[in-house]
Amino acid sequence: MGRRLIRWGLPFVLVAVTGAGAAMAATAFTHANAATVKVEKSGKFGMILVGSNGRTLYRYTLDRKGVNRCSSNATCNKYWPPLLVKPAVTPTVGSGAKAGLVGTIKAAHGLRQVTYAGFPLYFFAGDKQAGQTTGQGFESHWYVVSTAGAFVKHAVAAPTTTGAAGGGSTWG
Repeated sequence: MGRRLIRWGLPFVLVAVTGAGAAMAATAFTHANAATVKVEKSGKFGMILVGSNGRTLYRYTLDRKGVNRCSSNATCNKYWPPLLVKPAVTPTVGSGAKAGLVGTIKAAHGLRQVTYAGFPLYFFAGDKQAGQTTGQGFESHWYVVSTAGAFVKHAVAAPTTTGAAGGGSTWG
């Protein structure tokens, strides 16, 4: 019986340990001694907010100014980890972001969640590299954030050019 327990139980223990390690790794990048909100140009969405790691920051449509509505749901936090700082740390502002719009609100475990224009900021666990925006429009609730702090719900239109003869049109 002991061998059968080990044979069947060991894989479950390994999965649990691996899952816990992955969860810790996923949240490790979301809080640190410093958090920076800066602006990067997205080829698809124009100028958007990113963290110091270059990963895209998102807003949740169900949040309100100063209120995180994702934190009460463990599944939400798993896929949408908040940008967190330790209580005594002030988030920094990188190039293009507006210092007057960066702040924090209370978060779990005594940490602070970084806000922009009063709204909580999150990363998307599916964005594996800087510059990715795979969380955009997820369930019609998650969107990248403009430099004004607004949702960017649609791709930026590519500029149109007119031919040498002029007379081109931007309609279409």
